[in-house]
Amino acid sequence: MTEAFIEEENKLIAQEYKELLRISYRSLTDEDKKLIRTAFDTAVDAHKEQRRKSGEAYIFHPIAVAKIVASEIGLDATSIAAALLHDVVEDTDYTLNDLEQLFGETVARIVDGLTKISLLDKDEEKPVSLQAENYRKMLLTLNDDVRVIIIKIADRLHNMQTMGSMRLDKQVKIASETLYIYAPLAHRIGLYNIKSELEDLGLKYTEPEVFDDIQQKIKDSKEEQDTYIQNFASTIRKGLEEAGLHINIKGRPKSIYSIRRKMVKQQVSFDEVYDKFAIRIIYKSDLANEKFIAWKIYSIVTDFFRANPVRMRDWISNPKSNGYESLHTTVMGPENQWIEVQIRSERMHEIAEKGYAAHYKYKNNGEKEDQNLEHWLDKLQEALINEETNAVDFVEEFKMNLYAKEIFVFTPKGEIKSLPKGGTALDFSFSIHTDIGLRTRGVRVNGKLVPLNYVLKSGDQVEIITSKQSKPTQQWLSYVTTGRARTKIKSSLNEERKQIAIEGKDILRRKLKSQRITLNEKAINELVKFCKLKTSNDLFYRVGIGTIDNKIIKEFTNSRSNTLINFFKNKIRRNGENPNIINEEITNKFDLIVFGKDEEKLNYKFAPCCKPIPGDNVFGFLTINEGIKVHKYNCPNAVQLQSNYAYRVMQAKWIDSSQQEFKTNLRLTGIDNMGLVNKVTQVISNNMNLNIYSISFNSNGGVFEGKITVGVKNKNFLSTIIQRLNNIKGIDKIYRE
Repeated sequence: MTEAFIEEENKLIAQEYKELLRISYRSLTDEDKKLIRTAFDTAVDAHKEQRRKSGEAYIFHPIAVAKIVASEIGLDATSIAAALLHDVVEDTDYTLNDLEQLFGETVARIVDGLTKISLLDKDEEKPVSLQAENYRKMLLTLNDDVRVIIIKIADRLHNMQTMGSMRLDKQVKIASETLYIYAPLAHRIGLYNIKSELEDLGLKYTEPEVFDDIQQKIKDSKEEQDTYIQNFASTIRKGLEEAGLHINIKGRPKSIYSIRRKMVKQQVSFDEVYDKFAIRIIYKSDLANEKFIAWKIYSIVTDFFRANPVRMRDWISNPKSNGYESLHTTVMGPENQWIEVQIRSERMHEIAEKGYAAHYKYKNNGEKEDQNLEHWLDKLQEALINEETNAVDFVEEFKMNLYAKEIFVFTPKGEIKSLPKGGTALDFSFSIHTDIGLRTRGVRVNGKLVPLNYVLKSGDQVEIITSKQSKPTQQWLSYVTTGRARTKIKSSLNEERKQIAIEGKDILRRKLKSQRITLNEKAINELVKFCKLKTSNDLFYRVGIGTIDNKIIKEFTNSRSNTLINFFKNKIRRNGENPNIINEEITNKFDLIVFGKDEEKLNYKFAPCCKPIPGDNVFGFLTINEGIKVHKYNCPNAVQLQSNYAYRVMQAKWIDSSQQEFKTNLRLTGIDNMGLVNKVTQVISNNMNLNIYSISFNSNGGVFEGKITVGVKNKNFLSTIIQRLNNIKGIDKIYRE
């Protein structure tokens, strides 16, 4: 690198620093600026010899993360300084003690949390569930300082924005991890803009063709959408201004990821997604009149356009637990098109854009902490510190709770409580207190006794009936949806199971003694294997509850005394089970898919969850007991597998599919008419000479729904079938399961 290049680069670094100060959401004092300047100088010095894979100086990354923290999230000077320093301890000679002396305990603690997370991210070569365990450890940093996670989200956003120079498999792994854990975290913390960008970037790298297609269609329809928004605004603007309101009307396009999710969920095309954008009405107001003005605007809008009564969401009277406030309604707009209208004050809009940072800006009476945030962190901590939960289950439950929509219910005294949508009566009892949940005997909703698995609705008044004799059963796990309730029930059941297992071990010792067998490690292992169990605890528990009785113990004793004969019997039995599986795998499927960079030919099976056929983009996944399973890249389980078990994911591609036939399921819906089934079978069997393995049609009220299982050779054949079936009069939609 020449001196001229280095000088030009230093100028750019200085410009980025000035931009960082200029775009900060908060007003920075002289003391704040001094702190940020010291952090900037330290980071520049620490990273002076480092460069990113793209070739640019490494310092541009921490500056970019700090800019996201300062502008898009709106955190304070302490957070900006920590963002600038977030990689210093991990990648350079600076220590945590150095940072504590220079910047104080708070900055050092945040950087320490970020360093721990970064080290976890790099640890990918360990056995099953490691990544899930890493997520748990990462989330534990929330207990130290929520800013750790927020800065980590900013760090992940910039990494996603600059992933172009990475290997393809790394891109997919990081993108899957982002969709799996970081986007839901951003959503739960209230960072909606960042959450949408993370999701879009995640889709860009996991399904690039789908992303590019939707992005192009959005660009093509932008002019039409702008015209529609203008027509809507001009219709209501006069009425709003006559009411003396100061408003700003603008459109908000739905994210590419949201459109894709809706297309998949509803099995519709891009053109059939009717709410590809929403209209926001943002108004000026003091705090006292915010609610009154919101409903006034709603009244004026519905004077011009008819509202859909079932699409009303009032998050002003009852804000979401992450602080989101807005009034949502769906109206029949111009050209008889349903359109979502979001009504919010400038304060509410800032909170929606910046999350918790904006809360602090509007605090009154010197209040320093946000109760909603504290309440969420308290609930989160209970889930995080429970060591009984399997790491993968924990992350799944945690992620589910991050994205859950909310309902609002009342205690008998009229106190309001929030629960995830789909929450049950038993979930509610655990949300009050763990002891109440564990002692629940019955539940009254609106004065009537209901089952424990009764699904609550917003507005329900719930009363819990408790008893000292009540305790959780295994069935309770199917009665709850929240992670908190599930964790507490599992913990209680595990404790009870441990007690039964302790008693079972003593019972087993006596039973074996009567058979002249000593209870030692060898005997236990043999008995576990004989009973086809996984652990000694499983064995002791089953003895304790009586599932393993004297008869089984005697059978075990007899088998033990005749080990040689038993060995040959088992060998014959094993050889007799499914003798053709391996040969069938090799002869029918051996030449269709190859794996890894060296394109190795390996045995594999197709995953039943997504049923790949030739032409689908696929990857291999190394299972524990069933060898390699092949999944489609857009399989419902792909993101979880790529994120949690990246080290077991294998590149895969098709090499020959000319002879093999693959079964695939098609769903059809439409308007019923005479001869429809005959036309469908003619298109598939006669015109295309393909096998139909099963066909079923149900008709109700003139509308039919059908399912066909056909044999196809590859994706092109399938596309041709769908295209030809679409031409049959009466068929409305066709999609592959």
